[in-house]
Amino acid sequence: MAPPPRKFQTLSESSGIGRPISRRTLLGGAAALGLLGAAGCSKAPAEGEVEGGDLLERLRDRGNVRIGIANEPPFGYINSEGEAAGEAPAIAKVIFERLGVPRIEPVPTEFSALIPGLKAQQFDVVSAGMYINPVRCEQVLFSDPDYLMLDAFIVPAGNPNNIQSYQDIADQGLKLASGEAYAQVSYAEAAGISNVLILPDQVAGLDAVVQGRVDAFAGTNVTVQGVVENSTRAESTEPFQPVVDGEPAYGAGGTAFRLSEKNLRDAFNEELHKLKENDYEELLEIVRPYGFTKAEMTDLTAEELCS
Repeated sequence: MAPPPRKFQTLSESSGIGRPISRRTLLGGAAALGLLGAAGCSKAPAEGEVEGGDLLERLRDRGNVRIGIANEPPFGYINSEGEAAGEAPAIAKVIFERLGVPRIEPVPTEFSALIPGLKAQQFDVVSAGMYINPVRCEQVLFSDPDYLMLDAFIVPAGNPNNIQSYQDIADQGLKLASGEAYAQVSYAEAAGISNVLILPDQVAGLDAVVQGRVDAFAGTNVTVQGVVENSTRAESTEPFQPVVDGEPAYGAGGTAFRLSEKNLRDAFNEELHKLKENDYEELLEIVRPYGFTKAEMTDLTAEELCS
C-alpha cells in the first residue's frame, strides 16, 4: 500500500492567497489501436523500463513536434483558427522553440486516449495539463509540474444546497456529475458518492446543472470558473482542497513523454525550470492569458508526485 501523500506548501499557502489544488486522475480505458507511428520512431522499451532516447534530435531534423491534447479549456484545446491553444500547448511552444523545434502540431483526442496514444506513437508528447500521479508514472515519464490546482463545483445560481465539498454532496444524497477520466470522479467515490454521472466535458456539465439533471458538476477551479462566466443560471463554488482518506489530494499537471525518451524529458525540464526563475515571471507571462495566476504556481517535482 502506497504511503499517503504528504502536505506540500505552495506559494498560495505561504502568501495566504489560497491553498493547493486538484484535477483528473482516472486513466480511462480507450486505447487507440491500429494507428502507425511516424517512420523512424524508436522502439518502445520493455514495460516499465526507462531509456534515454534520441527523439529530440529527430524532432529538430523534422522541425515540428506532435502534441497530444484533449478538448479541455484552458489546459489544451483547438481554437477558432484551428491552432493549439491553452496553458499546456503554450508552454510546449515556448520550450520546444528553445530546444530547436520551431513548430508544434496538435493532435486532438479524448482525454482517456492520451496515454494510449502516446505509447502507440500517435504523437510525440502529451501537452494537456495532465495530472501527475503514481499510476500514470508507471506508464509515462512526466516533466515537473507547471501548475497546482484546487477543485470547484458548478452549481445552480445561489447554490441552493450550500455545496462546498464532496462530503456535502454525500451527506445530502445529491446527484453529482464530472468529466470523462477526471480525477474528481475518484475524489467523489472516496467521499462515498456512488453513481457519478460521467459527461464529456465541463460544457456538458453546465448544461446538466442548468437543466436540473444533476445538483453539481465537479472540475478544476479554473475550468469551472471559465464555463460559468457568462451564465445567469449557474455559478462556481469557492475553490477547495479535495481530501482522500484524510489526506489532501494534490492536482499538479505536467507534460508526458514515452518511457523511451528520458533525454527529451530532461531537456524539457531544464527549460521549464528556467521559466520558473525570478518568481515564475516568464511562466506566468505564458499562462496568465488562460486564467492561471501565481496561486497556481508550484515547485513540486514529478519525483515527489510519482512516489
